[in-house]
Amino acid sequence: MARITGVGGIFFRSSDPKALSAWYRDTLGLPIEDWGGALLNGNSGPPHVVWSPFSAGTDHFKPSTREFMINLAVDDMDAFLAMLTAKGVQILGRDDQTYGKFAWIVDPDGTKIEFWQPA
Repeated sequence: MARITGVGGIFFRSSDPKALSAWYRDTLGLPIEDWGGALLNGNSGPPHVVWSPFSAGTDHFKPSTREFMINLAVDDMDAFLAMLTAKGVQILGRDDQTYGKFAWIVDPDGTKIEFWQPA
């Protein structure tokens, strides 16, 4: 039987895609390709990708008003947040759970980004 095997990409609109791609490259270190996107190797990341709809009234995406939030896995939360802080990025919060470490920022388009270091 045919089945879904994973997430093939994250696609969204931006009023200035080139500037936003440059911010993700320069600020977060995302390896942006000449065509404007990034290829992330799933073999070195978390053991799985989460797909999860939230209630329309959720506060979890605040302060963003966007309909989605991006979750990016990191390998060293403390070092990653120190790098962002040195670049002047405001860290909205942090939460260490038994299943991993989490932290949040907002990108220049107002999209909330959740960082996750799997346990």
